[in-house]
Parts: sequence; structure tokens; C-alpha cells
Amino acid sequence: MRLALGVSRSSSLVTDPRRYTIVASTSTAIPSGRPTTVMIGKRWREYQGGNNWDGLLDPLDDALRSEILRYGEFARVAYTCFDFDHSSPTYGACRFPKRSLLRHAGIPDTGYCVTRNLTATSGARLPRWAEPGAPAWFSRCTSWIGYVAECQDEDEIERLGRRDIVISFRGTATCLEWLENLRATLTHLPSVPVPAALGSDAAEPMVERGFWSLFTSSSSTSCSLRDQIRQEIRRLIVKYGGRGNPLSITVTGHSLGAALAVLTAHDITTAFQDAPMVTVVSFGGPRVGNASFRRRLEESGIKVLRIVNTQDVITKVPGFVVEDQSVAEDMENGSIPSWLLSKTGWVYADIGRELRLPGQPTANVVACHDLSVYLNLVNQLSANCPLRSLAIRAAASQKQR
Repeated sequence: MRLALGVSRSSSLVTDPRRYTIVASTSTAIPSGRPTTVMIGKRWREYQGGNNWDGLLDPLDDALRSEILRYGEFARVAYTCFDFDHSSPTYGACRFPKRSLLRHAGIPDTGYCVTRNLTATSGARLPRWAEPGAPAWFSRCTSWIGYVAECQDEDEIERLGRRDIVISFRGTATCLEWLENLRATLTHLPSVPVPAALGSDAAEPMVERGFWSLFTSSSSTSCSLRDQIRQEIRRLIVKYGGRGNPLSITVTGHSLGAALAVLTAHDITTAFQDAPMVTVVSFGGPRVGNASFRRRLEESGIKVLRIVNTQDVITKVPGFVVEDQSVAEDMENGSIPSWLLSKTGWVYADIGRELRLPGQPTANVVACHDLSVYLNLVNQLSANCPLRSLAIRAAASQKQR
């Protein structure tokens, strides 16, 4: 096995305490396997981001690594259970019964039980000229997109130090979901006042139009994804809130699912004053909102661990980030007027604490974005591997140049 070590030129081991880059690429793929579970216990808030994962990312703490892989498996299940067969009468639905969903998906011993299936409805529609000849699956509006599961096993609750609720989402699968992805301009969140302390010129919280549409659209046969989640979280808070073990909510997803995870976390803390701690563990997620939306997430106490393969272009779209050095330089030299940026509706912000996991550079964009690649990269890292000292030396060497 050939191991390549290094730190990317944009590595924030030196400059940005919110980002950590450790390169671990191999010429031979390493199967991720099942993550080893370790005792979390009373430290659960720390591992859920209570201290923004300070001291756990560099090197990657073994217990956190195990938890990241565990939530990655929950995200993988959302793909495994989806019916991708266009010729099937159940295309777009979940392939397995709710009670046996996790068992059929290959993780029978998690201690969790699925309590609700989730569907998302697209607000986008095919162009009129495309509708007459399009097959039925092409214009499917509502599809299964994930699930809610709660930890019911007493041994697992003891190991985790609390009763955990998982909300998991898959990535883009249907034609109309792809159309929603392309609706990449920002849109205002409804009824979100800007604090007076920020001034009248402060930007309002905004999110990507297509993601918001998938999260809030409904049909004649299905309520919106947002309402489904609210109903289930309300039921679980009433059932467990204030009794027995502490309660946590962990939202996970890959690609489009990562974006929906961020919107879900925001909505839970907005809709429920008594919401438990909410954490997002996302894989390969695109940008979701602007800097004001990021600030609102931080003020609400939501913790976001954004796991990024730096070779993955999806994590760098949509729009652009003014805080990026290249964009900031263009603004300073006048090549991109600041007033023009504010009018485009394309100024986003990266949200959350990033764990960067660059793999071997490749022209295969799809492979860089694959969830299994993410889990393999995470699986290669441990607190005992020699990556940290080598990465720090490489960063110091680059800084001196």
C-alpha cells in the first residue's frame, strides 16, 4: 500500500481554526467495514459538538471517528432503501418495511428503530414542451428521501450517554430533484427578523431556493418534509422530553441530504423552544445559505460537523464565498464590485466546523463525491497514525515559502 501525505495549499491547519486538513490517500481502496463502537457516556455533549469539537479533529479522536462512521452508515441506508428502478411500480419509494428497514439495509444491530419514513416533494416542474413525451417516473414529484429513527436499546443508550434520535437523508435521485438543485439563487427565509443590533443594512438570512423548495413543498397526497419532521419530533419530545436519559437529535445526510440536514436542524430549533441538543453530521454537502443564515444557526446552538473531501467539487458550490481569499482579492482590486456581488443572490457562506479529508486527486468527479469514498477516508484516520506530525511539518514548510 502506498501512502501519500501532505497538506493542501489552502489548508487551515495554519490559518483557519474551523478547518482541518489531513491527507490520507491510498492506491488501494480500504473497505470501511463496520465502525468500532466505543464508550461515549458522560462525554456525549463534547462528541456532539458542545465545544465545537475542539481538540478532537487534529488528530481525529478515535471515538469521534467511530461516531462519524456510524452516522455515515445511517446516511448510506437512505440510499440502500430507495427504489432506483424506473421500471418498478414502486420507483421512488422505500423498498423495505419500516420495522425491518435497518436490518434489510445491512445494519441490524444498531439499537435504533425507524419510527417514520420521510418523503420530499419538488416544487419544480418539467417545462411544458417536455411533459407530453416524458415517462411517468421522469415527472415524479414526491419520493421517499429518508427516515427518523430513535435509539431504543438500553445498552446502546448507556454507551451513548443519552437517547439519540437520528434523522437521515439520501442525496439527489429523481429528475425533479436535479432540477431543484439547479435553482441555486438564494431566497429569503419567511418571518425571520434581523436583530436590531446588526443594523438596518445587515443581510437577512437566506438559503438556496431549490433546497428550500424540496424542504417546504407539499402535494395533494403528502405534506411537506418540514411538516413530517415537525410532527415526528413533537411526538418524540413529548414521549421522552424531561424524563429519564438526556435526549439528542442528530441529523445526517450526503450531498442533497446534507443540505436538507442543515435546514432540518434550523427548523427544529426554530419550531421547538424545548428542543434538545441538535447536531448535524454531513458528508459532501453543498453550500446552503448566506452568512446571516450561518450566524442564525450558531446563535441557536446548532452544531454542524461538515465532512469534506477537498477533491469534491460539490462542496464548493453553489455560488461563491466572499471570505474566500481569491474572491476577496478580486474585490480589493476592483475586478468584482461589492455592489454587484450583493445583487446576484449567489453570495453563500460555508457553514459549520469542517473536517477535510482529501483523497488522491482524480478527474473522476463522481468518484470524489461518492459516500463510500468519504467513509473510506474517515476510516483511514486514527489518533495513533503518524499523519498529524507530518501534516504540521508540511504546513510549516509551505508557510516559510
